[in-house]
Amino acid sequence: MPLVVGCPRRGAPPRLAGRAHRPPPPHSVEPKRASSSSTPPLLTTRRAASAASLLLAALPQFTASSPQLPVASAKEEEESEAREGEGELELERYTDRDEGFTLLKPVSWPKVEKAGATALFQQEGKGSNNIGIVVNPVRLSTLTEFGTPQFVAERLIQAEKKKGESTKSAEVISAGERSGHDGLTVYEIEYLLDSTRGGMKRIFSAAFVASRKLYLLNIAHSDSQEKPLDSQTRNVLEQVLHSFDSV
Repeated sequence: MPLVVGCPRRGAPPRLAGRAHRPPPPHSVEPKRASSSSTPPLLTTRRAASAASLLLAALPQFTASSPQLPVASAKEEEESEAREGEGELELERYTDRDEGFTLLKPVSWPKVEKAGATALFQQEGKGSNNIGIVVNPVRLSTLTEFGTPQFVAERLIQAEKKKGESTKSAEVISAGERSGHDGLTVYEIEYLLDSTRGGMKRIFSAAFVASRKLYLLNIAHSDSQEKPLDSQTRNVLEQVLHSFDSV
């Protein structure tokens, strides 16, 4: 059974389940390749500290709008939201066998290039709604060498708040763990972020270590008082979150 710890939640609780058989998805996509606060546990080794820095640096990088992301017009945003409301977020499986990870992604969210991202998928017309994956080599064998899920969540919020005036508020909703492929430990974190660059967003993050690599997933979606995240879209994003695994 998975162990879930964290702060009080808002909204429907995420399903942090143990290892489950993934049903075969309707589509399969292969990446195109070019040719060639509680007291946290101490990170007692340099390698753990270095890996923790990678974790904290990589997780927040997709959470706010970036000048590199396309800016949508008001009409494009309305059309994008209308498509989302019509239930067009059909999922397909994306697998990167070279990097060693797999996940579900919305069919209508194309892959785009961004420096520092192993893979990045954006909602058409609203690039601030996106799914990003970062893979970095580490000298660790397990994710638990970082600390508990709650410790990682607290450090993540600290990193968000240190961004300066652009971050207005950041609040952990939940932090827990589940079992992935071959019993792999996967941490899952949900939090709310309000920034001057991206407005109010709900962030779903997942992380695991496999084959001496740190795998990070970050899902960002708008969740304002005027246009809150609807239950159908939330359910789809949670499916993406829980599908992130090694191959």
